[in-house]
Amino acid sequence: MNQQSIKIGKRSFILSLSVLLVLMILATVLAYVLPSGSFSREIVDGNERIVAGTFQLVEKPKVPIWRFLTAPFEVFLSDDAAIVGVILIFLLLIGGSFAILLSCGMVARLMDRITQRFHASRYRLLMLVSLFFMLFGSVFGIFEELIIMVPFCIALARRLGWDSMTGLGMSLLSAGLGFGAATINPFTVGVAQQLAGQSAFAAIGLRVLIFVSVYAVLQLFLLRYVKKIEKDPALSTVYKEDQETPVSFDLTYEPGVDRGLKIFGFGLILLPVLLVAGFFIPALSAILFPLIALLFVVLSFGSVLISHVMKFKEAGKAFLGGMGGVAPAILLILMAMSIKLIMTRSLVMDYLLYEASLRFEGLSAVGGLLLLYLMVLVMNFFISSGSAKAFLVLPLVLPLTDFLELHRQVAVQAYLFGDGFSNLLYPTNAALMIGLGLSVVSYPKWLKWTLPLQLVLIALSVGWLLLMHLLGAGLF
Repeated sequence: MNQQSIKIGKRSFILSLSVLLVLMILATVLAYVLPSGSFSREIVDGNERIVAGTFQLVEKPKVPIWRFLTAPFEVFLSDDAAIVGVILIFLLLIGGSFAILLSCGMVARLMDRITQRFHASRYRLLMLVSLFFMLFGSVFGIFEELIIMVPFCIALARRLGWDSMTGLGMSLLSAGLGFGAATINPFTVGVAQQLAGQSAFAAIGLRVLIFVSVYAVLQLFLLRYVKKIEKDPALSTVYKEDQETPVSFDLTYEPGVDRGLKIFGFGLILLPVLLVAGFFIPALSAILFPLIALLFVVLSFGSVLISHVMKFKEAGKAFLGGMGGVAPAILLILMAMSIKLIMTRSLVMDYLLYEASLRFEGLSAVGGLLLLYLMVLVMNFFISSGSAKAFLVLPLVLPLTDFLELHRQVAVQAYLFGDGFSNLLYPTNAALMIGLGLSVVSYPKWLKWTLPLQLVLIALSVGWLLLMHLLGAGLF
């Protein structure tokens, strides 16, 4: 029985850690240099929102400078403690569960089946898998929950002759871009439309066109990359990392692997059922993240034990090995989350928001539109939650955009563009760091690979916003 698991390479870990450490230091400098201030807040329908016109400067909290070193651990004492705990448990459970499936040969067997069937039409398979992830992100607002499929997509990509980066492109990148090209995403479109006093389905046709344009850009990006590495594998962005973690695809399997695969596949049908049900049932949505992780643990253990592919002791050993393989990512996630903590406990976030809102004065409608987009783009570095950011930004800036005679539907779209795509750019986004933690890809390598795509998406976003503004209210 091969003992295999997902492991983060030392080089990848050190590179990612270095980037996050620099960002923590920069956040600490800003926390000491910028003035502190705060807005009054009010609770509306259970959500906290800023009261425009209530900003005032306050005395800067006395926080010793050395506490930036303890900030990653102080996250467990912050308002985000519960979220962080769930994220870390999710990462460990997925890493352990996938290691069981790797060790018993079920992943290799599944990849063999898929490649035998689709190798001749592998580009079509790439496009279909990518579309699946984009649709779930765009329609249901599901991003983090789909990370469970990242290891499978990486294994599939490598079996098809591509690399780990392609696997991330098929899954993590696609889900994130779908989330950004939201059509009826309740966590961004729904909240923003409500705050703007617009119908949830207003401009749905236009958002579908935006989705199609983003999908087309993504496919051109992915297909260009895979064709390049097919000609010369050494051109892969993660060639060395993949060579250090070879994936064995032995065509001989333990007796019972096929049966175990059927059991696992049958149980996995519950995953899309849970994802869709969570969209309609708020109570289920609240516990969806841990529920998916628990489902994966039960299915991985259950499939190998029922099919007698592994004994419980062997499965347990593989599970613990898998947890150990992804454990270094815990520190990276804590460091990423600490950047927001450093900024909020020094009370400089509201000051930044206030200063940004002042810049709307004297601008043209186009200038205000682009400033709103840029404002949300920057805020997303510190606050990755789309709905939380909407309650912070939109109540403050919507009256200003009204004064500039900017249609609220265009303002909502500027918020959506600023919030969505950059989730895949900033290392402060926990979902991105989890996805990278389940692969050999470091954050600097990811940034190098996706930055050209991000620049194209920025240009595409600005183009759509200008077009929407020029066409005017008749478009809506």
